[in-house]
Amino acid sequence: MSTTVNTDIYGSLGLSNPASPQTRKKDVLDQADFMRLMTTQLQHQDPLKPMDNSQMVAQMAQLSTVQGINQLNASVQGFQQSMSGDQILRGAALVGHEVLVPSSKLALEESGAVSGTVAAPGPGFVTVDITDANGLKVNQISVDAGAAGEVAFQWDGTDADGKRMPAGSYSITAHHTGSSGEQSKLNTYVQAAVESVTVGSDGLYLNLKGLGTAPLDYVLRIS
Repeated sequence: MSTTVNTDIYGSLGLSNPASPQTRKKDVLDQADFMRLMTTQLQHQDPLKPMDNSQMVAQMAQLSTVQGINQLNASVQGFQQSMSGDQILRGAALVGHEVLVPSSKLALEESGAVSGTVAAPGPGFVTVDITDANGLKVNQISVDAGAAGEVAFQWDGTDADGKRMPAGSYSITAHHTGSSGEQSKLNTYVQAAVESVTVGSDGLYLNLKGLGTAPLDYVLRIS
């Protein structure tokens, strides 16, 4: 009994076989193709109406433009590949570290506390409300803000009665109350551990423990 070996690996996987370099080259006009076209045009021109100099100069200018665009495309592609490799290295170096990123959630573990930061617009005090997955308020943190700038807060993972809350994701909202009583809502930033990195079509993403993914550009501080 004879056995037939399928040498079409791409076909066996349901994929189309990529075009060979010779096939791809036929789809692109390079400098040699333009020169052949111009030579053929000169050979078949009407002797009574030969191509004038201005036409020749215009075609040569088009040839130079096409050649310059091809070189520019090659340079841009090389630059993009270099930037992509640099981003991957930067992201890999963050694995195992904690980063400060914008987030409206906190990831509480079985033990330990979670921390974050807000930017106070002036002196007063900051309140951070913590709610569970059902939208129920479990605790409120109050921190004095002596002046405008960064104000850190920390949640020990307990409710208002001091009972430890179960591990999971909790929502946070922060407000600032000024010395004259005016109140404003603040953006919140939390500390999270980087578990891994993912390369996306639009850049590098960090996989944060308990928070999901965040673009590399969102990182404000590394610790």
